[in-house]
Amino acid sequence: MTKSKLVILIALFLGLFGNFAFFKNVTAVYPLSAGNALFLVSLSVVLVSLIALLLNLLSIRAATKPILILILLLSSFASYFMDSFNVIIDASMLQNAAQTNLAESKDLFSLKLIFYVLLLGVLPSVFVYKTSLKNTSLKSELASKLKFMLLALLIMLLMIIPLSKFYTSFFREHKPLRFYANPVYFLYAIGDYVNSSFHSGDGVIKAIGKDARVPAGTHDRELVILVVGEAARADRFSLNGYARETNPLLKKEAVINLSNMTSCGTSTAVSVPCMFSNIGREQYSDRKARTTENLLDVLRHAGIQVLWRDNNSDSKGVAANVKYEDYKSAKLNPICDTECRDEGMLSGLQDYINQHKTGDILIVLHQMGNHGPAYYKRYPAAFERFKPVCKSNQLESCSREEISNAYDNAILYTDYFLSKVIALLKNNSKDFGTAMFYISDHGESLGENSLYLHGLPFVMAPDTQKHVGAILWFGERFQVDRSALRAKSAKPYSHDNLFHTVLGLFEVNTQVYDKKQDIVRSDIR
Repeated sequence: MTKSKLVILIALFLGLFGNFAFFKNVTAVYPLSAGNALFLVSLSVVLVSLIALLLNLLSIRAATKPILILILLLSSFASYFMDSFNVIIDASMLQNAAQTNLAESKDLFSLKLIFYVLLLGVLPSVFVYKTSLKNTSLKSELASKLKFMLLALLIMLLMIIPLSKFYTSFFREHKPLRFYANPVYFLYAIGDYVNSSFHSGDGVIKAIGKDARVPAGTHDRELVILVVGEAARADRFSLNGYARETNPLLKKEAVINLSNMTSCGTSTAVSVPCMFSNIGREQYSDRKARTTENLLDVLRHAGIQVLWRDNNSDSKGVAANVKYEDYKSAKLNPICDTECRDEGMLSGLQDYINQHKTGDILIVLHQMGNHGPAYYKRYPAAFERFKPVCKSNQLESCSREEISNAYDNAILYTDYFLSKVIALLKNNSKDFGTAMFYISDHGESLGENSLYLHGLPFVMAPDTQKHVGAILWFGERFQVDRSALRAKSAKPYSHDNLFHTVLGLFEVNTQVYDKKQDIVRSDIR
């Protein structure tokens, strides 16, 4: 068999069986009807032609079979996640996957995933492996590739031009649809991710806030605990009006609920570095974050003790220069059953606080929180108040009620965890001005519009993936205008405010601090 014929067969296979999510989303915009039939047939031909064009370009001499097999296997994984959760495999999703540990990844594995990989990945790969390909000279192969490319482009033009009205709408008004094209878009995403990873500057880290200082003798020692939540959407907090009582303990505390907080991204890999940077969402890039110091570095310059405790995957590079402790295993975390609990991060914290006799302290606690899809694993059995729950990582196989119940139980456990954080701070209020700032990294889709989990590109992500829980609490000695804060608690804030708000909590003087972006100290009402 010639390489061109094999490429065409694989392109047809991927177009027919690897793009259910693509055509599902396309037909939601262009429903099956007599008026749309010609366009849908044309789009199918264009997709297969484009896949064939890409496969032809990537298939090089002896590497043809390995490349096609690799693409088939990757496409089978992409198909599973797009079909099951309606997610998009873009550069930020790949970054999130690369930075996710094995324990978290295990929650995503299922029999259905194995079925997808076997049927869409392994079986066609066996066919490719066993196919005998004709050997040709390099000159003949290059000529064949050129002819193939010209033919594929000609077919696409013949399909597009007569239906330009449809394609104009498709490309201009419905850009997100093309994100589901498998393997076209995820191959582009791989290139984008590799390019950003290998072009991250010359290794020089830009220092910021070297002038940071805490004025001597102007305030009490301060102890602040910053809790970074995971996948906690704002509309599931009863503090925000949710009908279910998911915050029974926090409502008893004098918390200030920031009801209109927007995340920087829709994944941990983007949101965590972004919220600790002073770059801002509009200008943020992974490259900038990796080559610029962050909030924790500025606090170090000011002489503030910083500790990061993590019960999630890791700090995404944010805590590279401060004391870091991993609470994902029982080696440090004393509260582990089916998995290690967020509450375990509080163990020994009082001893850590007592060891520091002078200066201010920031403690960052990075929660496992509501990490999906196995929400039922995110809380101890005692917190399973809402029933029945989805006890599967295949969310599409559960009812919306079961998914919501499991998710809400995890929010209930976060409520308990935050109440324990506040109790710890109260115990230290005689010696410190104490404060807690809780803010989730991103939200979560729970089946609305057939969307699950998170990670959609920010511009197309629903509000449920961007509107996050955020809460402030202050001890008696902390000097802050609580009434003014409550009066503006419903104002629109974002992760961009975190950098400046934390600097303001410690009253740090530095040129990188912007009082207008400080939620607490700002004079803006």
